[in-house]
Formats: sequence, structure tokens, C-alpha cells
Amino acid sequence: MSKYRKLILILLCFVASFNCAFTKEIPKQHYKYPDYSYEYLGPDKFEHINRKVFAFNLGLNKYAIRPVHILWSSILPEYGMERIQYAYKNVEYPKRLVSSLIQKDFKTCGTETVRFLTNTTIGLGGMFDPAKRYFKVEPSTEDMEQALTKCKCNSGSYIVLPVISGTTPRGAAGKILDISLNPTTYVATPVLAMVKAGLTVNRTSYIQPFIKMVESTYADPYDITKKAYGIDNYIKCKNYDRKEILEKAFEDTKKELIPNNKSPEFVENKNNLIEAQKNLENQTDKLSLTEIVNCKNNVDDLVINSYKINNSKLMADVILFDYNPQNPIVDSMRTALFSMPEIHKSIWNDLSIWNRSFAKRIKTSSVNITPEKENYKFRYIMQKDKNSPLAIIYPSIGEGIMSEHSEILAKIFYDSGYSVVIQGSHFQWEFVKSMPDAYKPGIPTQDADYLKLTTAKIIDKLENKYSCKFKSKTLFGTSFGALTTLFLANKEYKNNTLNISKYISVCPPIELLYAMEQVDKNSEEWNKNTDNIKERVAITAAKIVQLLEMKNNNQNINIELLPFSEEEGKIITGFVMHQKLSDLVFTIEKTPLNKKTNIYETINNINYKGYAQKYLLGGKYKNFEDLENDTSLLSLHDYLQNNNNYKIYHSLDDYLVNQAQLKKLKIYTGKKTLLLSNGAHLGFMYKPEFIEDLKREIAIR
Repeated sequence: MSKYRKLILILLCFVASFNCAFTKEIPKQHYKYPDYSYEYLGPDKFEHINRKVFAFNLGLNKYAIRPVHILWSSILPEYGMERIQYAYKNVEYPKRLVSSLIQKDFKTCGTETVRFLTNTTIGLGGMFDPAKRYFKVEPSTEDMEQALTKCKCNSGSYIVLPVISGTTPRGAAGKILDISLNPTTYVATPVLAMVKAGLTVNRTSYIQPFIKMVESTYADPYDITKKAYGIDNYIKCKNYDRKEILEKAFEDTKKELIPNNKSPEFVENKNNLIEAQKNLENQTDKLSLTEIVNCKNNVDDLVINSYKINNSKLMADVILFDYNPQNPIVDSMRTALFSMPEIHKSIWNDLSIWNRSFAKRIKTSSVNITPEKENYKFRYIMQKDKNSPLAIIYPSIGEGIMSEHSEILAKIFYDSGYSVVIQGSHFQWEFVKSMPDAYKPGIPTQDADYLKLTTAKIIDKLENKYSCKFKSKTLFGTSFGALTTLFLANKEYKNNTLNISKYISVCPPIELLYAMEQVDKNSEEWNKNTDNIKERVAITAAKIVQLLEMKNNNQNINIELLPFSEEEGKIITGFVMHQKLSDLVFTIEKTPLNKKTNIYETINNINYKGYAQKYLLGGKYKNFEDLENDTSLLSLHDYLQNNNNYKIYHSLDDYLVNQAQLKKLKIYTGKKTLLLSNGAHLGFMYKPEFIEDLKREIAIR
């Protein structure tokens, strides 16, 4: 018997032994929010050692592996790296073929064989992919772990191995079998061994963006990496990464679309809306602060009387003709379409020292807010004229300084002649780590004080460093950042220290407690149907991954709709919003990174209302009624009524506000609030109507 057959038999026995150990059904956990790492991987039996090895791997990557990848990426342009990556994947044909045969997936066997022969010949050894480009033969990602899964081998418990990182016993066995089926394994000559080393460096360099994202975005990189591995592995083993999953989703979504808003009926209604809106604006302009304040408890009556137009409906200032709304949750997700590919455009890989794309030109610096705490990091880019106007960006809840939207907004401002500062959200773990221990974000009037202090230190540092004086300053915020933008504006209105001349606020929650309840309500709807939660989440995640791949490959995405149902939209936004809260609680509780922790038993049972109850109530605020005024945008009525240095963008179908709140806001602000017909929460930001109006608003005169 050959040594390779012996190795395979040993591996199969190894997997079988783990299979026997983990055949028991994993008991269900009962949390407000699902623990996805538990759902997909079971209990983390080796968490204590796993976290230590994970920390070792991060350090090894930072000081040894990443420098090699940077060097490699600086030698080869992106195009060259892609050709090598394509060739390597082509060489891995045997593992895909054998895996497909074991799974009795003869269709994939055929397509992979066609792809291998086509790409090896016409594609010059696999450096190009004519099979996909010209013959529309899609690739697969089959490997030997999928074959072991088909043979009913259970995965075993999650383990983190040195260098290799997170896997399972089944995954480790699958990787070893993959290596045995890889022709490059048997390379022996020194020259070919060097070639193999180059292939390995090239292949592994593509994991660096994920590692960088995890390190810079999440308070607990270990937990999010474990979740990502569990879901991704489940998708792969269930073949949910096939293209037909996304194609079917698009077709299903098209059937559920609201009738085309370019119909004659819509056009006629639109003309009625425009005429009614003119009357509304004339009426709104006549409302004074005195009239509103004198109403006291009868503000709702004033609202009703002020909007007796078109059956008391609030009218849009801008109608998005070709929006084709789906539902408010999924429409809000269209904010991901707010994109600008040229921000990362370069012939060099992102790791390369030669990459001078716009994103790479944004520098990182820091200021100290609390002496005994970590410095707070921020990003910035300066105009050649250092005295140019300055734009400061406050992003949405939980977003850090690496936010893609912040980079896009920075590009818009920079192209308009501004230097730009990107700050992270104050409701984010990095901000909290830089603040005094007593600070707990969530009360806008207090948050604005810390943001004001931080922004002042940043401005002072940049003006001293570049010996300049910014001509003017504009503060721009989205979502929760938009709310605190206006609270800071109110403070500056009473005591001007930052000399900000313009405030722009996109989709601020009007009543924060109401918005918080809506987030919790939508996020916890998964609990109404816990059947097949693993399947539903995995299919949803698979569609997201495919969309991101299309976006990264600059493929056209149908922006008329997103391939998600309302339920899937709630799963996605629920996960995102709870992950942001999770990172914050993890930091507030000063949870150690390298030790086993039970903090997730608390985190998976806490929602935003629970956060407010635990961390915000007490002292000045005895109950939620006490919090209500200091968290309401309408409490700034004096500033909103008597100033013209701000602009608010909102949509009529934002699920974090209601019509009564929007009507009150319109009364206070008049034309200074621009209402869009669709887009829900931030889901209109990619539309040219918004972008062009924003550019007009920030144009330097």
C-alpha cells in the first residue's frame, strides 16, 4: 500500500472518530438574538486555548506574514497577481473533480472538466478564464471537506490552529486531502519549489483585506471570525454559493415588486403631489415658533390643521421616479449601492506601497481625549491649499473610521475643494475606549459634548501641524451621526467655539426612543419563526457574498431591486445592528480578548432598549420618560426655527420615524428639510437626485 493511501486511510479514521464524538444533536439556545457561531459550530469547547492561538496568529500575521504580502504586492501589479491566482485555481482541478465525483455531482464534474481543458489551452495555462467569459461556464468551489460532509462526517468542535487559523477536525482533514490532490504538492526541484512558494504567497495575500477589516472594525475579532467561518463553511458544504441561488432570488423579487412607478396613474398622481406640495410649502413658511410653542400640548392639532392637503398626507419635496420600492427594510439596504469604484482604483493591490488610490491617500492620525486611555484615531485628507474649507464626517451608528460610506462622502467633499476629517461613530467601541470610564453613549445631548471636544482637538492638531487656518467648516452626519450633528449644532448656536458654518444631516432619528424600539422590533422578528433558521440565514448570507463579489469585480448590479425578501432584510439588518451593540457592550464591560468569556450570554439577550435601561438610566434619568426630551430632535425647536445654517434630508418611508414626527419636523424646519419620496433609512443616497443636491449644497461660493 502506498504511503498516500495510508495517509488517506488514517485521515478517514481520524474524521470518523470525531464523527462518533459529535453525533449528538446540539441543544437549542433560547436568546433574544441567535448566537450564529453556536448555531453553525456548536459549543466552543476549546475557547480558552483558541483565543490564545488566535491572538498568536494575529501577531504572526502583523509582524511576519503581512510584510511578505506587502512586498509581493509591491513587486507585482494587481493584474499579474490575478493571473497567477487564476492559474493556481486551474491547477486545483483534481480536488474539485474528486470532490464532485464523491458527491455524485456529475454535472459539476462535467463543467469543471470543460473549464479545465478550455482554460488550460485557450486560457494559457489557466491565467485567463475564457470558459466563463466566452462560454458562460461558471466555476465551482468544490473541495474535499464538502465530500466528507456528503459522506455524513460531522464537523467536530471549532479549533484554531497556528498559522492555519480557524477550522474543525473535518475541515482540517479536508485540507490535508486537498493538499494530497494538488499537483504542486509533489514539486521537488528547487526552482519549482520557489515557484510554488510564490503561488502560495500570492494565494494567501487575498486574505489580508478580511484580516484588516476584522481587526479595524470589531471589538472581538475572534468571535466575528468564528461566526464568519461557521456561516461560510455551511454555505459551501450546502452548495448555496452556486450562481443559481442569486439568479432565482432576483427572479422571485421581480414578481413581488410594487407596480412600476412610471405608469400613467403614477404620473398623474405625481403632478397632484407637486401642486399640493407648493401649497404646503406656502403654508409651512407662515408657521412661526411662537405659534408652535403656544400650542403646548396641542402640537398634534397644529400638525393636523397644517397638513389638511391631499387627505392629510405629508408630501415629498423630491420624487424619485425610477425607484421601484420593495419594502422599507430592504430599501434601506440599498444604501450599499452608494458606491464609487474610483476610490480604490489602482493598477496595484491594496497592500502595495505603490497604490495611490484616493482611499490610500487618506491618512490616519490620533488625539488623546482621556490621559489614561488609548488615543482616538481619525482619518483625514488635506487639499494642496491647507487653508481650504474643512468637512467633518460623523457616520452612522456603530461605524468606525474605515467606513466605506465615509470614504465616498470624503471623495465628494474633496472633489468640491474641501479638506476632510473622518471620525467614527460615538456609538462605537473605539470611541468608547478613548473616553472616560463613566461615559456611556446614547444620550445625544451628552454625546455631542464628547464629539465637540474630540472634533476640537482634531481641528487644533491639523491646524498646528500644517500651520493653517481652515476658511470654513461643514459638519456632515448620517443616521445616529446625523442626530448628534444637529445636537452639536444646537450647542454651537448657544456657545460657538468650533466656528462651523454648515450642518448637513441625513436621516436623523427624530424620536430616538421610538427609533430604538423599531430596531429592536425588526431585529427580533426572527424569533417568530425559528424553523430552519440556519438554512434561511445561510441562503441570505450566500446572496450577500455573491453581490459583494459582483461589486468588487465591477460587474453591473441591477439597482432596480435587491434580491431579498422583507424577512431576509430583517435578518441582515438585525445581525448588523446587534453586532454593533455587541461590540459596544463587549468594550464597556472591559472584556479580555485572550480568555474564555461568558459575556455573550448577556450580549445575546440584550437589545437597544435593554442597553438604555442598563447603561443610561439612573442619576438624572430615572425612567424612559425622563430620557425622552434629551433624546428628541424636536427638543431643538429653538435652533431649528431660528437658524438657516443646516440642511436635513429625510424620506417619507423611513421606518425609524413615523409620519407624525416628520410633520412636526417639517413645521419646525420648513424648506430646510428636504423630503424624498422613497429610500427609507439612507436607501436613497446612491440616487443622483440626492448626490446632485448635496453637491449644490456644499459648493464653495
